[in-house]
Amino acid sequence: MEDLGAVVWPPEPVRTGRLVVRASEIRDRAAFIELLASPEVHAYLGGPRPRDELEREMPGAPERWPGSFVVELDGSMIGQILLRRATGHRRPAAAGKIDLGYLFLPRAWGFGYAAEACAAALGWLAGALPGEPVVLTTQSANVGSMRLAAKLGFTEVERFEAWGAEQWLGMRSPATPSD
Repeated sequence: MEDLGAVVWPPEPVRTGRLVVRASEIRDRAAFIELLASPEVHAYLGGPRPRDELEREMPGAPERWPGSFVVELDGSMIGQILLRRATGHRRPAAAGKIDLGYLFLPRAWGFGYAAEACAAALGWLAGALPGEPVVLTTQSANVGSMRLAAKLGFTEVERFEAWGAEQWLGMRSPATPSD
């Protein structure tokens, strides 16, 4: 995966009805460690990273690169959204397209925050890089992620086996002026 190229970063925070989608800050470090060390969050992602390893290796302001957004609720980080160019994607249909990824703390699940925040990040992307299609890959067994993909307008391109499980690849076409 590569970054998004020539985009202005960090952008102004994107505000939704309940959330702020913004670049990471030093104050997000503890939440990043919690997110990356969570067995629940990484159930479909190959497992969590050891907390002590994250404590040693994580810089003060984690994941501060174009396309890495923090999702904030009431002043605290609850998740992360990643938008990266999928240059090395295993599936030809996804190669070179923008790839959407997301991680949310379990306490934030079930409230619609992921859909709200991802829609905001995709809106930012449409302004920053107009006309870019976006792909999303998730395990087909991850029911919550499959629901979110559908809610965000992703449609199935293919299913394939990888990492010992069936994967789902969806694509969201770029918005047109009539959308």
